[in-house]
Amino acid sequence: GMAGPAALQRSVVSPTGRHTASLIFLHGSGDTGQGARTWIKQILNQDMAFQHIKVIYPTAPARPYTPMKGASSTVWFDRYKISNDCPEHIESIDAMCRGLTDLINDEIKNGIAKNRILIGGFSMGGGMAMHLAYRFHQDLAGVFALSSFLNKDSAVYQALKRNERVLPELFQCHGTADELVLYSWGEETNRMLKSLGVSTSLHTLPNLNHELNRTEIENLKAWIVKKLPVEAAKSN
Repeated sequence: GMAGPAALQRSVVSPTGRHTASLIFLHGSGDTGQGARTWIKQILNQDMAFQHIKVIYPTAPARPYTPMKGASSTVWFDRYKISNDCPEHIESIDAMCRGLTDLINDEIKNGIAKNRILIGGFSMGGGMAMHLAYRFHQDLAGVFALSSFLNKDSAVYQALKRNERVLPELFQCHGTADELVLYSWGEETNRMLKSLGVSTSLHTLPNLNHELNRTEIENLKAWIVKKLPVEAAKSN
């Protein structure tokens, strides 16, 4: 048969102790896994690292990106425009969901249970994470979306309208001064997901533009450890 997509390049922060959980962080449009890792490292003055959690920063393959007039960019999917009021480019979203499913399966093959894997990201990375978790992997430990949004008629909402099961919790953060992804788009995404049965929190960051800051990353880290607590060593 046809070969699947090439494995995604990734930058990895290994756990300092026994690996029992994994975190996948998806960068924003035009960035790389290494770039996102470095950005967080600059904010915290150290890597975002954990005793038991492996942190994986994959890089999106370069593809033509319509908002940049078709120029090539490392984006998780294409968009007709950067707006919450247009159709989703579902073909490219679904293709990337397959590539990211391979990444999740790599962790499962390494002995990590599905409910010990968290996924999220910044901006477009958070949007990608919501599609991946709420449409295809509803048994993940949780989802986070930083300065992200879903389009008004998102396939995510359509999928959740038909859903019966308990869904991963969503941790969302958004700056009120964001001029690229409006705070109101993030707020509406949160409200829609809540109405469809997702347990959500929305952390409002006053005067923050389309960026990350230390308070947000510290809050995210606390939430990650709450969702993926250290497991006691199994006694025989």
